[in-house]
Amino acid sequence: MTSRRRFLGLAAGAGVGLAIPIGSATYAHLAGESTGALLTSALPLPEPFAVPLPVPPQARAVRSADGTDFYQLTQREAAVEIVPGTKTTVWGYDGIFPGPTFVGRSGRKMVVEVENKLTVPTSLHLHGGVTPAHSDGYPTDLLLPTQCGAAMRNGSYKSHQGEHGMHVEPSDWKVMEGLKSYEYPLEQRAATLWYHDHRMDFSAPQVWRGLAGMFLVRDDEEEALALPGGDHEVPLMLCDRAFEEDGSFRYPGVTPSCIGEPGVEEAYMDGVLGDVQLVNGAPWPVLDVSNTRYRLRLLNASNARRYRLRLDKGEGGRLPFVQIGSDAGLLSAPQRLDALPIAPAERFDVVVDFADCPVGSEVTLVNTLADGRMRQVMRFRVTRQEKDASRVPDQLSKAAAALDRGASVAVRQFDFRRTNSGDGAMWTINGRPFNTSEALATPRLGTVERWRFSSDFHHPVHVHLAHFQVISRGGKPPAATDAGWKDTVDVRPYEVVEVLVRFDGFKGRYMLHCHNLEHEDMAMMANFEVV
Repeated sequence: MTSRRRFLGLAAGAGVGLAIPIGSATYAHLAGESTGALLTSALPLPEPFAVPLPVPPQARAVRSADGTDFYQLTQREAAVEIVPGTKTTVWGYDGIFPGPTFVGRSGRKMVVEVENKLTVPTSLHLHGGVTPAHSDGYPTDLLLPTQCGAAMRNGSYKSHQGEHGMHVEPSDWKVMEGLKSYEYPLEQRAATLWYHDHRMDFSAPQVWRGLAGMFLVRDDEEEALALPGGDHEVPLMLCDRAFEEDGSFRYPGVTPSCIGEPGVEEAYMDGVLGDVQLVNGAPWPVLDVSNTRYRLRLLNASNARRYRLRLDKGEGGRLPFVQIGSDAGLLSAPQRLDALPIAPAERFDVVVDFADCPVGSEVTLVNTLADGRMRQVMRFRVTRQEKDASRVPDQLSKAAAALDRGASVAVRQFDFRRTNSGDGAMWTINGRPFNTSEALATPRLGTVERWRFSSDFHHPVHVHLAHFQVISRGGKPPAATDAGWKDTVDVRPYEVVEVLVRFDGFKGRYMLHCHNLEHEDMAMMANFEVV
C-alpha cells in the first residue's frame, strides 16, 4: 500500500494528461489487478455452495392510468439472514437486499413513489436510464426520512461541504421530506439496468448496506427473438461484503451512522473489498438447472471489486458465454467469449448452454482476479433434462449498429486521477474535485461527441443519461467485451479509452463519475449540461 500510494502521488504531481512514461504492465506490477483494500469479516465465514440462489421478487404496479404504471417503494431497515444462522440489518428497498426487480416496457412511462423510512437522506438513481434531470438522482437532490429530526431538517446533512475538496453551492441542495416520485419515461431499448442510492458523499456505505436492485426494460424486438425466458432468465447481482461478529455489515466508514463526516479510513481510500462473495444477496449460492440454455443478466454491484468471470466444469473443461447484450441493450449479433471482465456497475447479458453437461454434473462460476474463497462466485448444478425451445439467432438488434466516427461534433478529454493538493490527495477529473456550479461539457441534445477517458488507476467511468460506443482502447481497437451500447466502461491504468457518446432524451444537468463508489464519494465526479 505504501509503495502504491507513493507511486500515485508521483503520478498526481504530473498534472492532467498522461505525462508519466509508464506502461500499464508496469503499473499492474505495482498496483495489482485489484482496486482497493481487503476488509475481512469477524464472523466465521460460511462454506461455499451451501445455500440456494434467491431471486428477488418482481415489483408490482399499484395502479395504471393513461399509459403510465405507478409503483411504490419503501426504503427501510430489516433484519434478514445473509450468512446462515445470523441476522444482518440491511437498508433495503422494501426492506430486502437486493431490492425488488422492476420490469418496465419500452415507451411506457413508469412513476415510482419512494418513501424514506431510514435514518439518513437518500437519492435514487436509475443507472442506465434515459431519465429527466429532476428524476436522475443527482447527489444533492435528497429525500429526507419521513420522521427526520429538526437538525436534519435544518441542514445537518450539509455539514460535509468542502470535504475532499468538493464545492457545493447552497442553492444546489434540493430537499424533499418523506416521499418523492421519480418519473421514468423508458423511451429506450430493452436493456439490463439497475437502481441504487446516489447520495452525496455516502453512496458507498449506503449501497454497501443494501440500497441496490435490478431494473429490466423489455421491447417488441427482444421478445421476438425466442431467447431463454421464464425460470431460464436469471438476474445475477454480484457484490462483496464483510461482516461483524454479530452478523452486521462491516464497513470502514469514518462515520458509521452516515450522518456527519463522510469518507473511509485511509487504508481503504482506493476502494473497499469484502471477503464474502454474494450473488443476489446470498453467499456463494447454488442454482439447480436443466441441461438447456439459460439467460443470465450479470451485474457487478460491488463498490470496488472487479471480476473476470469464467465457467469451469467439474471435469476440468469450461463452458463459454454467448454475449447477447451489454449495458444499454442487445448487441447486433451474439459473440462467444471464454471470459467476462466486469468492472463495477457494468452489465453483461449472456446465454449459457448446459446441453453438454450430464445430469449430476456441476459448473462453477469463478473470478480469476481473486484468490482463495473469493475466487468462487456461485455454482450451477445440472439436475434434470428438459426440451429446449429457446435459441440465439445470428442477428439480434438493428439498433446496435456502429456509429460513424464522422458523426462526432466535438472532442473532449476527461482525465481521472489522484491529485495532490495542499489538503492532501483527492480523486479528481481533469485535476479538479467535484463542484456543483461547474459543467465540464455542454453537449447539444441530439448530437454525438467523441470523449477521451484517461486514467492513472482502474476507474470504471459511468455517464448518466447518455449511452456510448467504445471505439478505441489504448490506441488500438476496442476489446470484444467493449461491444454494444454502454453507459460504463473500465478505464485501466495509463490507458486512453475513446467513446462516441450520443445525447438523446432530455436537456439538463447530468454527471459523469468513477463508479468505484469510494472514489465517487471522494470527489471523482463532474457535471455536464445538455443544452
